[in-house]
Amino acid sequence: MHLFLLLILPVPAVIGQIDPEHCRYALGMEDGRIKDEDITASSQWYDTTGPQYARLHCDNGDGAWCPKGPLEPSDSQYLQIDLKKLTFLTLIGTQGRYAGNLGKEFAQEYRLNYSRDGQLWKSWKNRQGQGVLFGNKNTYAVSSNDLKPPIIARFVRVIPVTKLSSTVCMRLELYGCPWDDGLISYSAPVASLNDSTYDGVLDRRKLSGGLGQLTDGMTGLDDYLMTRQFNVWPGYDYLGWKNDTPGTQEYVEMEFVFDGPRNFTSMKVHSNNMFSRGVKIFSSVSCWFKLRLNSPWEAEPVVFKTVLDDRNPSARYVTVPLNRHAAKYVRCRFHFADVWMMFSEISFLSEDTILASEIPEIGTSAPDEDISTTITTKTAVPSSSDSSEEGNMPILIGCLVTIILLLVVIIFLILWCQCVCKVLEKAPRRILDEEVTVRLSSCSDTIILQTPPVPPRSRHPPAGTTHADPHYERIFLLDPQYQNPVALRNKLPELPQSAEASALLLGNPLYDLLLLTSCHKMSGWLRACGGGYAEPDVTQCTPHQCFNSSAPHYAETDIVRLQGVTGSNMYAVPALTVDSLTRKDISAAEFPRQQLIFREKLGEGQFGEVHLCEAEGLPDFLREGSPLQDRDRRSVLVAVKQLRADATSQARNDFLKEIKIMSRLDDPNIIRLLCVCVSSDPLCMVTEYMENGDLNMFLSQREIESTLTHANNIPSVSLSDLLHMAVQISSGMRYLASLNFVHRDLATRNCLLDRRLTIKIADFGMSRNLYSSDYYRIQGRAVLPIRWMAWESILLGKFTTASDVWAFGVTLWEVFTLCKEQPYSLLSDEQVIENSGEFFRNQGRQVFLYAPPLCPPSLFELMMRCWSRNILDRPTFEGLYQALRPQVNP
Repeated sequence: MHLFLLLILPVPAVIGQIDPEHCRYALGMEDGRIKDEDITASSQWYDTTGPQYARLHCDNGDGAWCPKGPLEPSDSQYLQIDLKKLTFLTLIGTQGRYAGNLGKEFAQEYRLNYSRDGQLWKSWKNRQGQGVLFGNKNTYAVSSNDLKPPIIARFVRVIPVTKLSSTVCMRLELYGCPWDDGLISYSAPVASLNDSTYDGVLDRRKLSGGLGQLTDGMTGLDDYLMTRQFNVWPGYDYLGWKNDTPGTQEYVEMEFVFDGPRNFTSMKVHSNNMFSRGVKIFSSVSCWFKLRLNSPWEAEPVVFKTVLDDRNPSARYVTVPLNRHAAKYVRCRFHFADVWMMFSEISFLSEDTILASEIPEIGTSAPDEDISTTITTKTAVPSSSDSSEEGNMPILIGCLVTIILLLVVIIFLILWCQCVCKVLEKAPRRILDEEVTVRLSSCSDTIILQTPPVPPRSRHPPAGTTHADPHYERIFLLDPQYQNPVALRNKLPELPQSAEASALLLGNPLYDLLLLTSCHKMSGWLRACGGGYAEPDVTQCTPHQCFNSSAPHYAETDIVRLQGVTGSNMYAVPALTVDSLTRKDISAAEFPRQQLIFREKLGEGQFGEVHLCEAEGLPDFLREGSPLQDRDRRSVLVAVKQLRADATSQARNDFLKEIKIMSRLDDPNIIRLLCVCVSSDPLCMVTEYMENGDLNMFLSQREIESTLTHANNIPSVSLSDLLHMAVQISSGMRYLASLNFVHRDLATRNCLLDRRLTIKIADFGMSRNLYSSDYYRIQGRAVLPIRWMAWESILLGKFTTASDVWAFGVTLWEVFTLCKEQPYSLLSDEQVIENSGEFFRNQGRQVFLYAPPLCPPSLFELMMRCWSRNILDRPTFEGLYQALRPQVNP
């Protein structure tokens, strides 16, 4: 019975760090979840232009909120929204008053004020100190502004700004997610690298009463002088204290205040560890706790000593256990381990909050008034008295009965869902209009897609927990013009007639964003997510026969899980090849791991990491036939994929399978597997790495060769160099295609370059934080390079040699723009997905990449052929190689 109770009692969710890129869910202005009584204003012109009509896309009343009278430049009229709880705000969308084309009023600019308690108001400013946001240019289009930095608040005021006396009306929506961390302020001594977005006060070299960069969701990079923001100074992402900073001694003391008492399990501190510049994580931390403002701190602190790392300079999260201490106020002293200590994020994990009635009295002091706020539910705590147990017994029994009934319902739904899925997979059909999951409001021109939201405060939810709150929906802003909802619905691609395509659609997470995929969302399972390598269908012929046939047969896979265990891309490999390799022993030589010297972490995945290392004596070790035999040094740079010691057995099998696949590759333009370290943990594979790094970084730092570049000694490349690079990439991909391997992540970030401008195609760009913005992340499912993917890969989950050809066209475009911008840079990720639907419908509305100024017309025509809607119209890599080679100067 006790075991049964343990299985069915809910496990409290622990909260992690917010990701601002995914915290973008409509908070309820448009759909009415924010009630009329929670929307107020300083004034209104008429009852029909009151604050309750300030809802995005809706024309109720007279169509918007309008403050009374013409606004003057000195006026501060505002619209106020009470979100009822602390919220992490990342985006705001505004409209003017349309009113069936009768309205002519809109706000060209506006400011934001916000408050966490409704009493102390703060003014929002961006990272450059500007507080005015650009508004609307007409009465109907939505203007969206990313809030950088984001706002943590319960109350928000939108204040229209005008330069001349004019009438203003507004409609709006707020986007974000709940701030479940509960932290409402932190205090700290002024840092040498200061907190630029702190919204508290500065008094006597101490910051207090506010939040700032430690809670904005942006972690700093390994090199603290590099930043994730634009137009800011080096070191911006970190708060940094020097051990002789005034206000610090041997430690930095910080105090944290929360919205209510909580049981704290741990604290996560993102710290820099660039020890070569005198920066290390803290050596130890001591934390004290108290429940009330006027109560004394607990006498015995929680003390945690870290293990200092003088080998790996990567920034990292340090998790400090807090042993379930109950508190509303936490004070921590972080002790220096070197000259500098730098933090970029701090978050607290708590299992539950505490009811005010359960807080023990301390002496005869009156309870703190600020503890009387509304507190969320907590798990039941057994009482020591028999009477309390008897009183709680009916409640416990009722909870158990309710949980059992819920489990029965869930099991029934899963069984029913599985039956429906089998029927759907066996019977190809068209999806009817009424089955589309897109929720179209009658007064909306924005498609809100009901996908399960990313957990607002956790990048990786704990095992066994699900997040299916229908009230938080990711915003996908499409055409800002008013449209008929039926027309919007018609934008979505329909399900193809073939059974093969039906099965592909049912297994593709990106298509889930557009159409109903039966019960896959409800159960959270993906038919194709079950690990391993993608195995294309190459039956009826050998790889070479398939490739050389008159009607090219392309390797296909419907498995969209691209990322390997170490974070690198996984090639799609024919099933026959995988089966034959599985039965073989590892042919690569065992290299002494003590001769690998760590230099830099290139990236990481769920179960492993990719490191840049220096391999001592590797050319001599490999001897004749080695790709390194022309090196004039005994030590060479290599990329080392390393599996973590705690990886699952499935991850180990996948890693060994990847080693065998890599050992099959032998081409001058493909990264080679050099050796392995598999005799003991951690398992490692050692591959080539080029001195000039990846092609994206190399080209982005150069200009096209000219008299000016020569005169000013500016790094440059010639048009002939670019054409030579294109030929090499096509040659390497021709080799992969001959084996019927599908790369699935071809891009300049995955092309490495040596000092002789020789290109080798690699596969670990996916794991690098530097290129995280190139990938579209789907919660718990896939990390996809959608800007390089063919339309059938995005919509159908279909990866083939032909989809690699599409990616090759995008890679050529990158090369001839010198990687100065991202493909489709003016489109959001969601608009890129929408554009793939236009390719599917083939009605002439699809958007193509423009012709780069450096690109010869004949070469751009070749790119356009790579982006043909029909697979058979695209060239093969053999044809691309033969077409490009004559263009290179002999």
